[in-house]
Amino acid sequence: MSLAAKLVMRQSQALVMTPQLMQSIKLLQLTTVELERFIEEEIEKNPLLSRSDAAEPSAEARPEPEPASAEDWFDAQGERFSAETVASGLDTSLENIFPDDPGRTERMGPDLSSQWKTVGNGSASLDPWDMDDLAGAAPTMREVVAEQIAFRFNDPVQRTVAELLADELDEAGYCRVDTSEIAERLSLSQREVEAVLRACQGFEPAGLFARDLADCLGLQLRRRNRFDPAMQALVKRLDLLAKRDFASLRKICGVSEEDLLDMLAEIRALDPRPGAGFEAGHADAVVADVEVRAAPDGSWAVELNSETLPRLLVDQTYYAEVNRLKLEANERSFMSDCLQSANWLARSLDQRAKTIMKVATEIVRRQDGFLAHGVRHLKPMTLRDVAESIAMHESTVSRVTANKYMLTPRGVFELRFFFSAAIASAEGSDSHSALAVQDRIRELIAAETPADVLSDDAIVVALKKNGVDIARRTVAKYREGLNIPSSVERRREKRALAGVGR
Repeated sequence: MSLAAKLVMRQSQALVMTPQLMQSIKLLQLTTVELERFIEEEIEKNPLLSRSDAAEPSAEARPEPEPASAEDWFDAQGERFSAETVASGLDTSLENIFPDDPGRTERMGPDLSSQWKTVGNGSASLDPWDMDDLAGAAPTMREVVAEQIAFRFNDPVQRTVAELLADELDEAGYCRVDTSEIAERLSLSQREVEAVLRACQGFEPAGLFARDLADCLGLQLRRRNRFDPAMQALVKRLDLLAKRDFASLRKICGVSEEDLLDMLAEIRALDPRPGAGFEAGHADAVVADVEVRAAPDGSWAVELNSETLPRLLVDQTYYAEVNRLKLEANERSFMSDCLQSANWLARSLDQRAKTIMKVATEIVRRQDGFLAHGVRHLKPMTLRDVAESIAMHESTVSRVTANKYMLTPRGVFELRFFFSAAIASAEGSDSHSALAVQDRIRELIAAETPADVLSDDAIVVALKKNGVDIARRTVAKYREGLNIPSSVERRREKRALAGVGR
């Protein structure tokens, strides 16, 4: 048998990820803000794309006003020379022309009136403008600290050390750097660096430059002159406070139960993250992609939010005009590519809207009980359930539900909220949603009394009476996910707050 190379033709089918298909998949998972940014970039690159927002009529299309006759002018001169007409014609108010004219104030828009302290109820007063009260950006933690360093330290060496310490501040305002490293870097003694650190710990807000949580609370208590020996002992044993071991804390601090509760109230009033208030950035407003309203016939009307739907036009007229010109081969190829890309983008946006609408409609159909009665009636649902109902792939449904929001009569929810695991029913009926079970656990714990605190086993028994078959470890997992302490810690806290000692 001899081996030789030869050519063979074979026909086969294969799924190829074309750039257009990849673009369609990418559009599905984009948020509203990301989609707007993507479209703006495409409009800049493609001369055939434009917004379809209704433009104002041009000057040529506007009808010319008919000239007024002399009789009309004299008949209306009383109105034409009124105070309001003169003010609008001169683009100013009358007190600017005649400042002695009393009883007239200039109206300001809400955007300016909120920025000037001299504006009262939307009108300007006769007081001078105060430029210092203009709204400005909030200072950052670095700016506030840098300003205090400049006033606090005159020695350039100490100022350098303080600036290095300020650079090591984390988001909470803690300085966890090893002072020996800074001392070695600047050829100073560790005592000099720690002296600068202690000076920086006197900055505002109280608690900045703390080494840890206990140090942060101690700095704030010293500023309030409340760091007595009992409070020092309490701050040193924050681990017992986290466990709600109030009996041990009373012995360590040497105080009564009433005094301990007062000390705990003071601790709660402190700020464990003094630097968090300087965090830059802003929270983006959530814009719902889908709106759900109750229909007159008792069903639910599902609509896409028109404000989130991008409107694009493919300028076929411009393409035809350019095509009639004598173009080079590369120019003609460029225009053809632009036309193909524009048409594909328009079809992809339309397909994206239809897919979101189809998935949202199926979610509303399955979660009718939640929309009508609340979270207790939320049904278990998976991505596969929705995908099989609307004849789509599970990955497509996953992309559609990512970072998309639905406005319902019960609030705004992410589409992923409606998907939850199933908990079996103890009565053999329909299973329960994990979110509904978590809500029942939260309600059972909220109804506890200091003498009757439910353990995880007791919660399992109570849920089985309500038809929920759940394991103890699942209850513990849900309780921890809700940031609810254990039954031992809850019993200690409730008894302490109720004044019942152990």
